[in-house]
Amino acid sequence: QVQLVESGGGLVQPGGSLRLSCTASGFTFSTSSMSWYRQPPGREREFVAQITTASAMTIAANSVKGRFFISTDNAKNVAYLQMNSLKTEDTAVYYCNADPKGWGRRTEYWGQGTQVTVSS
Repeated sequence: QVQLVESGGGLVQPGGSLRLSCTASGFTFSTSSMSWYRQPPGREREFVAQITTASAMTIAANSVKGRFFISTDNAKNVAYLQMNSLKTEDTAVYYCNADPKGWGRRTEYWGQGTQVTVSS
């Protein structure tokens, strides 16, 4: 079965950086699409970034373009989210989502989430 495990969250000051990891299993990672979503306190879950693992094509939400970068290591079945120039409004629980068919859909496959807190 599909399993996703996020790691790398924590407390960081504004302007700092963090790298999140999502380790995947239970499907063919190299032909999938992987996405990151986040849920700020009291708000709906929102899209952050997506990558198609076969082509490495990426898209990102306007709010994070130029600051957050998604990538994968297909040999290790890991998706990353490099977050730079963090702002207080980036505070959220970050979730990994997988589409095993590689269609870029938001699916029912979620990790447990990792907390990112940006605060001085």
